[in-house]
Amino acid sequence: MPGVRAEGGYAVVPTQIIYPGEEVADHLLELVEVTNPNIAGGYAQSKSQVVGMVSKRTLLPGRTIPLSSVREPFAVKRGSSLRLTFTLGTMTISAAGSPLTDASVGDVIKVRNLDSGAIVSGTVMADGTVQVMAK
Repeated sequence: MPGVRAEGGYAVVPTQIIYPGEEVADHLLELVEVTNPNIAGGYAQSKSQVVGMVSKRTLLPGRTIPLSSVREPFAVKRGSSLRLTFTLGTMTISAAGSPLTDASVGDVIKVRNLDSGAIVSGTVMADGTVQVMAK
């Protein structure tokens, strides 16, 4: 393909400082050609790899974005209100709960049942609920 360097390719770099905890937005990024043959791998090569993610550390303008320096946004926030569900066979029980930590989808967290005050463990689901584990 003309115009594409086989050994270099492209890298995504910020156009301004992105601070830890800040969401990486498309307008803060640009795609640049990699001209350094000795650059370490593991950096974002397309905007789709980092847009919508949250920075885990300060990202500087003009520097590559290591994929290890971004994470998925939290699905649940500490202290918020959410729905706890417990399923056993065809029976499902649900209750109001409040997570004790921020968490992403798939994380196992502790949640306080707002009705009983009991603290239970469960898995964060994609819909923002927590599936409680049987003891």
